[in-house]
Amino acid sequence: MRKYSFLMPLLLIGCGTPQERCIASVTRDMRVVDRLIVEVEGNLKRGYAFEEKEVIRTRFVDCSAGGVAQMCLDDVTTTERSAVAVDLVAEAAKLASLKAKRAAQATEAAAAISSCRAEFPK
Repeated sequence: MRKYSFLMPLLLIGCGTPQERCIASVTRDMRVVDRLIVEVEGNLKRGYAFEEKEVIRTRFVDCSAGGVAQMCLDDVTTTERSAVAVDLVAEAAKLASLKAKRAAQATEAAAAISSCRAEFPK
């Protein structure tokens, strides 16, 4: 399920009212910044960050065909998450910058949200 989680916002946006879709489109960047803020706050709280990388491993898989049991080697890709050191001072500065950006985006989005509400009343 996690592999396809990137599709969820697209599915949800398609299901909303025209007003909700309009607001979602003008606040897309704000949601990205919100996710980054949560990530950086977590890094600061833990004292380290996580790094994800794909690893390809060769494993035996069942490739039986025609009633003949057989095992074959196949490459399987998995995602591994590991802890990495971060500069906490730089992370704190990044968090302050993201929060300032988020505040500016909220101010800019207010007019666009009002426009969406006027154009697509419920």
